[in-house]
Amino acid sequence: MYRSHSCGELRESHIQTAVTLSGWVSKTRDKGFVVWVDLRDRYGITQLVFDTDRTAPELLEKARNLGREFVIQIKGNVIERASKNANIPTGDIEVLVEELVVLNESKTPPFTIENETDGGEDLRMKYRYLDIRRNPVKENLIFRSKVAMEVRNYLSDQEFIEVETPYLIKSTPEGARDFVVPSRMNEGQFYALPQSPQTFKQLLMVGGLDKYFQIVKCFRDEDLRADRQPEFTQIDCEMAFVEQEDILNTFEGLTKHLLKSIKGVDVENFPRMTYDAAMAKYGNDKPDIRFGMEFGELNAVAQHKEFNVFNSAELVVGIAVPGANSYTRKEIDKLIDWVKRPQIGALGMVYCRCNDDGSFKSSVDKFYDQEDMAKWAETTGAKPGDLICILSGDTNKVRAQLSALRMELATRLGLRQNTEFAPLWVIDFPLLELDEETGHYHAMHHPFTSPKPGQLALLDTDPAAVRANAYDLVLNGNEIGGGSIRIHDKETQATMFKHLGFTPEEAKAQFGFLMDAFQYGAPPHGGIAFGLDRLVAILGGQETIRDFIAFPKNNSGRDVMIDAPAPIDDAQLKELGLKLDF
Repeated sequence: MYRSHSCGELRESHIQTAVTLSGWVSKTRDKGFVVWVDLRDRYGITQLVFDTDRTAPELLEKARNLGREFVIQIKGNVIERASKNANIPTGDIEVLVEELVVLNESKTPPFTIENETDGGEDLRMKYRYLDIRRNPVKENLIFRSKVAMEVRNYLSDQEFIEVETPYLIKSTPEGARDFVVPSRMNEGQFYALPQSPQTFKQLLMVGGLDKYFQIVKCFRDEDLRADRQPEFTQIDCEMAFVEQEDILNTFEGLTKHLLKSIKGVDVENFPRMTYDAAMAKYGNDKPDIRFGMEFGELNAVAQHKEFNVFNSAELVVGIAVPGANSYTRKEIDKLIDWVKRPQIGALGMVYCRCNDDGSFKSSVDKFYDQEDMAKWAETTGAKPGDLICILSGDTNKVRAQLSALRMELATRLGLRQNTEFAPLWVIDFPLLELDEETGHYHAMHHPFTSPKPGQLALLDTDPAAVRANAYDLVLNGNEIGGGSIRIHDKETQATMFKHLGFTPEEAKAQFGFLMDAFQYGAPPHGGIAFGLDRLVAILGGQETIRDFIAFPKNNSGRDVMIDAPAPIDDAQLKELGLKLDF
């Protein structure tokens, strides 16, 4: 038996108990007459003691030769600790060691394995197996496991069936690039790794499994950022014989369950907002509604004077920043420089101070009077003591710029508290999105999304006006889930493919299996997929998903620990029928 107890288990009630412990040496302290060793495992730390009065000389010497991260087993008796440590659960006791076995020695680690480490991110990713021993990383992975377990429990209680779908599938256009896998047995042909199990879960609905879920790996060959990895995990769900309202209610229930069981937070209000309203009020389709600063469109009250910057703009829009009239001119100039950065792309910013006495002072005073600026304040909801920040330009660009400014100011003002949770459904997305470069439409979600009832005919006359029977669940300014009611008949699906630029032959080649299945009694169905990595990060009070993934890739898509991707040898290439000639 390697251990009778864990290193986080022992308490005062165990005093005078004989125990066997195993773990890693976290640190040693040698005072000459006594040696203390902190022994660590997944569950915690227990202090071991060896001293000249009670320990055999050879055992004391063996303890002195222990290095950091040695794997050891000890046997001994639990005794009361003379100098207690209130910072750890085992701080009232220690173990007087009688036997010590070194199970494995360790090289000195390249960084200290402590909560506050001296290792940089690149170094810790290279030695991720050591980084996992640190409490912050270990606790994140345990937290992720707890969330996944609660998801399974909830969905199983709701009579969902967990079904595994294939990883080696056919490459289909779903937006991002596929990772492709050459087939040895079918030379010159390739599998793709799934971007999602979309078509398979629809086929499961045709198969009569009316409530499906899967916690599944998905793959997208796209550029990376803090909340994106080339391989990621979805909570993938589909239901048959449902309308949009059924799905929203079901997954509000899941979200409430997770917030309550994981965070102890009761959230009852899941407001709903159309895509158009979200863009007009917040400048993006995943708004953070934990705070205000809603957009005020100022065209009607700002384009009547001789200020050509506003007069020539498609949109003039502002936000009221609470309490920011206290900003100095130097601080406002820094804010203007911030929006002019290439990442934001604004040409400048107009500001207006809302003074405590009810007067106004703006950076364009020579064009606008007090009455004009009072209307700006009314439109943006500004109060005395606030600062109005105004941007202008092309509608889509200026909304995105002001949205970025809104989030930056909220962060600076401490309005984005990670202990507060504000969910929101965004609904009624456009079905199609125009690619300005090619002039062609593509599906805003995916080609299997159904138009809103009664809008199918608009595809021929005004495709931009068609709304999708689609919905996103937003939490604290992050999209955590998205889905739609699907098309479930062959004719409508063929019409959709036509408007996406597929010829009948191309549609049959890519999706003939799905079209064929629709001829055999496909029920009305719809679903949703949650990003588990992102959801776990938000519930954990962070926005970087990499901290909640056991073995993540870096920003270049590389696993620096195993050095992947890597070349393969000529023999393998030949076996696969491939020849790479760079």
